[in-house]
Amino acid sequence: MEQIVSDLTDVEDEINRRHNEKMARRRAARERMLAAKTEERGLLIVHTGKGKGKSTAAFGMVLRCLGHGMRVGIVQFVKGVWTTGERVALERFGDLVTCRAMGEGFTWDTQDRARDIAAAHKAWEAAKAMIADPSYRLVLLDELNIVLRYDYLPRDEVVATLTAKPDDLHIVVTGRNARPELVEAADLVTEMTLVKHPFRSGVKAQIGIEF
Repeated sequence: MEQIVSDLTDVEDEINRRHNEKMARRRAARERMLAAKTEERGLLIVHTGKGKGKSTAAFGMVLRCLGHGMRVGIVQFVKGVWTTGERVALERFGDLVTCRAMGEGFTWDTQDRARDIAAAHKAWEAAKAMIADPSYRLVLLDELNIVLRYDYLPRDEVVATLTAKPDDLHIVVTGRNARPELVEAADLVTEMTLVKHPFRSGVKAQIGIEF
């Protein structure tokens, strides 16, 4: 019995030794990779796809920036003035964050294309002002992809403005169906994939989860 225990201990020791060697090689490779990454600049980030979580992930970045004392600007292109948990929470950060909900709701709600276009242009003017303001370190353009999809804004102008942003400014764009031009111009693109959603089972939007 003692021999069996000893043999098992030797096997476990060998497994641990090989594991430690493997992790040491991985750590060394990662350190070499990180040492080569020396550029620091603002990023153009796009969250798109049919899955839930695009705006949620973006607001996570907002919270992270606020935690570092960085000033953040937010323009919501579709969401209207109805109360959302994120806006209530962000009010506690005072002057560090500016959140402007400038949407009229989804186009099937307004039933008025001219009104939607006017709202999109007004929101875009607010977005451009934030982008040009050097006090902001991150600007979130929530659901901008949706108004671009419906051609409510000139795509060439939007992409040109986003790519010409100040070097130290991060911009995050959310919404499904991101235009190929924007995807090409972005530094980081994440596509949220829908696997399963409770809405399809008859569950309505939940406080704290959807808004």
